[in-house]
Amino acid sequence: MKAVVSTGKAYFCTILSSFAVVILSFIGYLFNIGHESMMGSTEDPEDGKAVAKTVFGAVFVYLAFLVFCGLQVVLIQRQNRIQLS
Repeated sequence: MKAVVSTGKAYFCTILSSFAVVILSFIGYLFNIGHESMMGSTEDPEDGKAVAKTVFGAVFVYLAFLVFCGLQVVLIQRQNRIQLS
């Protein structure tokens, strides 16, 4: 099987997606529990659980990117090992 993206793009996407999963999970958690830093202002949303659902939806999208790009990194490393032998 051949990699779809280049080496640099695969690594960049993997690293970016992993940070996005961690950060968005934390933000979603804060909305889910109704933390004051997210829900304390008059201009903030009133339904924190609905916002948390949306944020967790974005987490799943980034998880899909993480899996795809991680597999691309594995494929690239495998191709490099095959070419060296």
